[in-house]
Amino acid sequence: MDSVSEGGVLLPIHKHPMVPWNDMRRGDCCGRYESITDGYFCQICDFFVHKICGDETSDYIQHPSHSLHNLQLLPSVASQNCNLCRRDVVDQCYRCEICNFDVCLCCAKYPTEVNTEMHHHKLTLVKRRREFNCDARCGKPCDDGISYKCHECDLFFHVDCVWNLSEVIRPEEVNHSYHPCHPLKLITGHPQDYSDGQCRLCGRKVDKWFYHCSSCNFTLDLRCVLTPPPQSLVDLKAHDHQLTLLPRLDSFTCNACGLKGDRSPYICVQCDFMIHQDCLGLPRVININRHDHRVSRTSVLGLINSVCRVCRQKVNWTCGGYLCKRCPGYVVHSKCATRKDVWNGIELEGVPEETEDIEPYVVIDDYTIQHFSHKEHYLRHNDDGILYEENNRCSACSHPIGLQSFYGCLSCDFILHQNCAKLPRKKWHVLHNERLTLVTNEANYFQCGACYRMSNGFRYKDKNKMLDVRCGSISEPFAHPSHPNHPLYAIPGRLPIRCINCNIDWGSSMLSCIEDGCKFVLCFCCATLPQVIKHRFHDYPLTLCYGDDDDESGEHYWCDICEKECDPRKWFYTCEDHYASLHTECVLGTFGGFMPRSLVKIWFYQYEVVLNDSVSRPFCTVCKSRCLYPIILKTANEPTSKRSSSGRDAFSMSDFRDMRIVLIRGITLLLFGLMLCIWTSGLISGCKEREANTAMVVVIPVTMKMIIERLMPIFGRELLWLSLNR
Repeated sequence: MDSVSEGGVLLPIHKHPMVPWNDMRRGDCCGRYESITDGYFCQICDFFVHKICGDETSDYIQHPSHSLHNLQLLPSVASQNCNLCRRDVVDQCYRCEICNFDVCLCCAKYPTEVNTEMHHHKLTLVKRRREFNCDARCGKPCDDGISYKCHECDLFFHVDCVWNLSEVIRPEEVNHSYHPCHPLKLITGHPQDYSDGQCRLCGRKVDKWFYHCSSCNFTLDLRCVLTPPPQSLVDLKAHDHQLTLLPRLDSFTCNACGLKGDRSPYICVQCDFMIHQDCLGLPRVININRHDHRVSRTSVLGLINSVCRVCRQKVNWTCGGYLCKRCPGYVVHSKCATRKDVWNGIELEGVPEETEDIEPYVVIDDYTIQHFSHKEHYLRHNDDGILYEENNRCSACSHPIGLQSFYGCLSCDFILHQNCAKLPRKKWHVLHNERLTLVTNEANYFQCGACYRMSNGFRYKDKNKMLDVRCGSISEPFAHPSHPNHPLYAIPGRLPIRCINCNIDWGSSMLSCIEDGCKFVLCFCCATLPQVIKHRFHDYPLTLCYGDDDDESGEHYWCDICEKECDPRKWFYTCEDHYASLHTECVLGTFGGFMPRSLVKIWFYQYEVVLNDSVSRPFCTVCKSRCLYPIILKTANEPTSKRSSSGRDAFSMSDFRDMRIVLIRGITLLLFGLMLCIWTSGLISGCKEREANTAMVVVIPVTMKMIIERLMPIFGRELLWLSLNR
């Protein structure tokens, strides 16, 4: 336990103060049940922590499953799984940043060895996942979890069966204030077929234990049995009068968010006011990632003809929502504004709004500025452009100046596109909930979190989130020449759909058309492709052609660089007479975001970024073919140290001299691990030939995936990506 603050206890496991609590529900800390119901509860997040998880949590631990390094308690990220039990991480986990190894809070508390009344021998925690049938009373199979093993008897047990021997004592019947006419009986297992399987009061899906009245089809989960919502309350933030809970199934429209509800609202009879229980705690003033100003909650939006600026659907102006007091007509649905991918979870009521200077430069005269990234010299405006000299590149986006207007330094070769020079120093972005800062003084390369291209130019950054300036400058509405009739928007929570060009679903990094019947979707990678570019194969600039889905001419297109066929349905570059076609990846290359003459450090080797402008194409040391791309990496020196700076020396990787050896060693390790897994599974010996062949077909793909996941943190994601991309 860390400390006691006003209003509760501060624990390392959670960011808000928590109050002592007794609950029979599943713990949000580890996702499991405990035989002791004491714990801690966060009223802000509706987050319940077992006492054993809260009191025994420390910032750093040593765990037997990962003896190389200490594990640090860190917040979880999206789609993060425990490396031991493979379950989703709920809120926080113990993590090794060096090895990309995660252990959930539940697995972290299991000791290596244990004596239990379940078995007369000592049980040992098995660190590796395996398939087994539990030898405890449950007898259930497990295909991917950790287990306890008795080495003397060769028996395996679920960790839950070892630790949760005694169940919580729950009464068979309870009399509840919200259902006084009949007692509620304890039900174990699945809900009845005639029931909707949801708690009457809170609407949550019931777990394996719940209370039910079969005569009235009335169901309560354990949480609402033990700590039911108050029958009446006064919350001036939600409503001016006292609110009363109506515990019944009834369709209604919430006055706070405008959405339909089907059960147990709080009502004010004299005002005909109804509100969802979870809308009572809506914040009053917040920042959302789609607007530069704060938005404030109002009980009635008023007569307004507008759409929600998040989901782009019509708003019900008779209900509540969020609006910007400085921008007339800017409104957001209550539920849209408080989404986890829109709002950072911080209530700003009573917090003064700070005014920051985000202007990127100071105007000296009509043609001269002083940019904050280059304060030592003035920059002079030039609107004539340069006919694509490859050496003249923008320091912000790393692309050639081309025919665009730019600012050039009067004393050195520092250049910025005019549009790049206007980029604000801080801004909100649809892909991140915190404000991003324009970083100009970091020379190391990074991978953009939107388009996943590598760059060493300017970047918008907040902690681990980094966007290059091209993706960072995208805002709503976004206009793209490939879809000139309608603007594009980043719609959160949309259905999976693939990019119109690359045919890949990039998750949240997608821009969609919201017009009815229009299914145009564009990923950030394709949306930020240069519209005009120059390549040394052609004397004139190339323009981006958006393909033709209806092309039935049968004509074949061939790339002038790689001499392979172009798909006419995909985007490609062409010249003004349309006699040339070039793949976008051939024109831009893998390292198009690197500044020539700069140094990049990949792993512990340094490389010089060089223009591929020689008469003959150089040989690539990885794929052993002549490089086609406009920018290449040339080894600058020997390894900077005999030991990795991150301490990853398990494979003596510092002795490798080039990427070819890295790949050979990696493939050797992968094959060795594959053979070892097959051998330990009894597939090489002791099985019939037909059974072995059938099992190998199933096991090999799964085993390869597991080994690759282990190789990624050891070899480095950048090296594997760099090599396999060829």
